[in-house]
Amino acid sequence: MRLVKAFLVVAAVALCCASSAFAESTYDKVMKAKVLRAGIMTNSIPGAFYNEKKEWVGFDVDIAEEVAKRLGVKLERVQVSDMTRISFVQQGRIDMSVANMTHKRERDKSIDFSITYFFDGQKLLVKKDSGIKDWKDIVAQNKKIASTKGTTSEVNARNKLKQLGDKNADQNVISFPDYAAAFQALKNGRVAGFTTDSTILLGYAAQASGQFELVGDFISDEPYGIGLPENDSKWRDAINFALQDMWADGTYKKIYDKWYGPDTPYYFPLTAKIEMWP
Repeated sequence: MRLVKAFLVVAAVALCCASSAFAESTYDKVMKAKVLRAGIMTNSIPGAFYNEKKEWVGFDVDIAEEVAKRLGVKLERVQVSDMTRISFVQQGRIDMSVANMTHKRERDKSIDFSITYFFDGQKLLVKKDSGIKDWKDIVAQNKKIASTKGTTSEVNARNKLKQLGDKNADQNVISFPDYAAAFQALKNGRVAGFTTDSTILLGYAAQASGQFELVGDFISDEPYGIGLPENDSKWRDAINFALQDMWADGTYKKIYDKWYGPDTPYYFPLTAKIEMWP
């Protein structure tokens, strides 16, 4: 009996090893299906959103389309949110998440990331003539600010207020399910400020030109990475190579200027360079 059990254990281990050895990488699956499933936001202006014509457009949309083009496959867009973008990668529902996601060590425990493909930082959006010119004014006036659930911005905001001496920081940062809801809270006066990555704030401010302004210093660096399945180096390399090639031949700059250039409502100067490998 013991011999049989031992044999079964060895057989199980061998089968497991064999399955791992022959497991397809995400790259192989994508190339076989000729379809790349990308998780993309729908309310992150101008990263990814629906325009007046109900077209799904934006910087992240164009980046995802260009990556698929370079791999020679069709892009399938899958709607994700701040709350679902990581779990969708983990569950295999998408092959990559191009969703203005800051690459954090904590998140790296759950999924892998590409090289940084976008560089941003967190700021504060307020109504013009509100009397608020800095984060310190929020604390001095005991005001509330809006952020979004499940984001680094939410954590950063609370930490910033605590650093400035706000004993009610946890209550004074109100978390909303998405950017649109947070911006609406600012518009209707429920909060005095809305904080997240500055380019997202610029996108929403552009909807009501001249009524809102960014104030205060950046309180964080927000390096965006494309979220990828864990421990899948072949796929990660393919995405990284595509991004680097886009930078090298000027395609990245064209996409960037289309959405963040000086002739757009979302002007945000490019201040850093994508990591390039020889």
